[in-house]
Amino acid sequence: VSDWSSDVCSSDLLPHRYGPLMRIPPTVATHLAAAALALSVAAPLQAQTAAQKVPQPSAAPKAPAWLDAYRDPASRLVGAAMTDTFAWRRLATLTDTIGNRLSGSPQLTKAIDWAVAEMKKDGLENVHTEPVMVPHWVRGRESAEIVEPAAHQIVMLGLGDSIGTPADGIQAEAIVVHNYDELQQNAARVKGRIVVYNVPFTDYDHTRPFRSEGASKAAALGAVASLIRAVGPAGLRLPHTGGLNYTANVPKIPAAAIASEDADRLQRMSDRGDRIVLRLRMEAHFEADAPSANVVGEWRGREKPDEVVVIGGHIDSWDVGAGASDDGGGIVSTWEAVRLMKTL
Repeated sequence: VSDWSSDVCSSDLLPHRYGPLMRIPPTVATHLAAAALALSVAAPLQAQTAAQKVPQPSAAPKAPAWLDAYRDPASRLVGAAMTDTFAWRRLATLTDTIGNRLSGSPQLTKAIDWAVAEMKKDGLENVHTEPVMVPHWVRGRESAEIVEPAAHQIVMLGLGDSIGTPADGIQAEAIVVHNYDELQQNAARVKGRIVVYNVPFTDYDHTRPFRSEGASKAAALGAVASLIRAVGPAGLRLPHTGGLNYTANVPKIPAAAIASEDADRLQRMSDRGDRIVLRLRMEAHFEADAPSANVVGEWRGREKPDEVVVIGGHIDSWDVGAGASDDGGGIVSTWEAVRLMKTL
């Protein structure tokens, strides 16, 4: 919560995270600002010899004088956030009593109604919703398995916005690649196969594109489905879902994430030259767009009430968890910053 102790004054909760962007209107302003907190770490220098000099660290830049007036308010906000569990308890209520909040779902509507009521309890001004239509993707039942060289279940999660398979599923040989260069080098072998991207997780920015774009790149070469090693740290055979983006004018194929342990098994089979046959079943589909809403609460400042600062996050979440970190923690943190400013 203390990370949000900056120029914040309103809380906008947006219901949709991976579809078209929504308009966020200006809300409120307050003439509060937080001081920047600079942390420095000093390490002992090694003994210098006549032949070797260790460069001295440069002095940290001096903070601008205008920050001085905000140090005390910032300290009060940070201190209040760090000594009270109100935000944690609010997040626990959201995740425990409402749970996952997939775009277009009844749970999302329940979360929106809850947020409106809670903002009013906090005494925020002009609490209201902004109606908007959102996509309604449904996961349905799904499964993946290795058929050859031996039967093994694969732990998987369909990627958000993926199409489904035919009712009988898709059974095809698999080809395992580590990157797009390998995919292109094996272009002649891709047609009619399931492409498996075994890309070890490094960081989100570098690994996520394989989840977002991999299905279409494989489909452009004739693949019938795409699987990706889950984008996230390995462990306990837990795959991670997430959204994909289909490329225009390229056939859409089903796509899913698989646990890192299953990706490693497929890699071992591929390295041995085994013929790998997979079966994938997914009921994923879109239903008609559903009515939803942005939630807006305001707190107007005293000195510059016509200046606007907007903060917020998305109140929806994926359907396979409780949406605590993505983005329950985000919306509660921004919301708590406003609440604390008003309280203090």
